[in-house]
Parts: sequence; C-alpha cells; structure tokens
Amino acid sequence: MSVPDIDALRERAVGHRFPGGVFRVAEYERWLSHDAMHSPPIAGRILHPVWILLGALRGMGVTIDELTALAEAGAHDGTVFGETVMEQHAPLQAEVEYVVRGGVTDLVRRTGKRAGLMDLMTFRLELVDPGGEVAAVSEQTFVFPRRSAA
Repeated sequence: MSVPDIDALRERAVGHRFPGGVFRVAEYERWLSHDAMHSPPIAGRILHPVWILLGALRGMGVTIDELTALAEAGAHDGTVFGETVMEQHAPLQAEVEYVVRGGVTDLVRRTGKRAGLMDLMTFRLELVDPGGEVAAVSEQTFVFPRRSAA
C-alpha cells in the first residue's frame, strides 16, 4: 500500500463534521463501570470522567472504522490513540441524554526516530446537555503509522 498524499488527506478530512448523535448511560451501566474501574463511590447519578471519552465515541455518529477511513487507514494498519484531552464543564450524569457533535480539526504528518512516518488526526467532540450547554469536550488524536509497500 502506498503512503497517501498528505495534502489530499487534509483537504478531505480537516473540517469534516461527524453526523453526531446522542448517548445516555443507564444507571446500571454507571454502577458497573465504576465497579469495573474500582472507582471510589461517586454521589448520586454522577458519572466517572472517563465517560467523557466513552460517551463522545459512542455518540459521534460514525464507527471507528469509518473514522479511520477518513485518513485512508484501517484496523490492519496499527492505528493507536495519541493524545487525549478532556474538558469537564459540568459533571455528566446517568439517565441524561447528551447530544454529541464535532468533527476533524487537524491532520498532520510527522516522522519519528523509531516509529518512522505517521499521520496524526485530531478530532473534537462536544457533549451537550439537555439545556443546550456544553457539559464536556473530548479531543482525541489518532496516530496512523505509514508503511509503504516494499
């Protein structure tokens, strides 16, 4: 497989908006996730902050395969998580429906000493509460190793 042209990738991906969607965490999911993470008790229906990431991915409206296809990559290419930034403006809560909206904000090519050529695609997802306020933001960078066929 040849290495895709970075300018063409940027043209197609940067600014791409995801269809978006909604997510809701049921109370039993809140309890199970906190138990699985060995989280200390959290009062009321408040979700562990990891749900910023999980909820964003769950509600973005595309699969991970569709997301990586924007960068001309797939599961077989060794895609990995790069940087993760989460902003929490208000605690997320179980049994509340959040709207997820966002898209690709950047795509750059880098060369690492050990990893070689790679593309980094950053996307930002906002989690909006029923009152229309942004409760949280998840910004992820996926790393796509680029290996040309020899």
